[in-house]
Amino acid sequence: MASVKSSSYPLPDDKPPVLNDVSSVPELPGPPVSLDPLTPRERSWNMSRIRSTDTKPEMMVRRMVTAMGLRYRLHRRDLPGKPDLVFGPRRTVLFVHGCFWHQHPGCRAARMPKGNREFWEKKLNRNTERDAETCKTLRSLGWRILTVWECETKDPAKLQRRLARLFPPLNSSTPADPAAQQEEEPSE
Repeated sequence: MASVKSSSYPLPDDKPPVLNDVSSVPELPGPPVSLDPLTPRERSWNMSRIRSTDTKPEMMVRRMVTAMGLRYRLHRRDLPGKPDLVFGPRRTVLFVHGCFWHQHPGCRAARMPKGNREFWEKKLNRNTERDAETCKTLRSLGWRILTVWECETKDPAKLQRRLARLFPPLNSSTPADPAAQQEEEPSE
């Protein structure tokens, strides 16, 4: 067995280091190392630009449902979760979720950041838990819940067809496609 050379860091009382005792590990000189390629000021500016309302995906969905002749209310505070669009006569709410922030299952945009992983896991898990709680409460109040994911807005024609299936005209004798309604029920 080869002998281990002593490091340039002095150990207290020349005792072997205890692996789970960080008090015996000397701190490295210089500022703490960050995995973030941006400076704190740049990161702060970037994060301040993230919006919760009037996002590009939400605006696209709003333009589409308006073009379909549908009327809706925005961000009703009297409903749990402040749904993005509320179609009162249809007892339907529509959430436009960002794939990252709401962790769209199977979506590439929903990947967990590598840096500060503990923070992000806690934050994003709480977001998905809150979404499930909101859906459960809205359902118990008699609302139908629809979710449009950010990645779905990348194909406007497909999204338009989906919205047309979900929102047939109110005076139509054709009910909304039950299969489409079933697909919309978010998993809890």
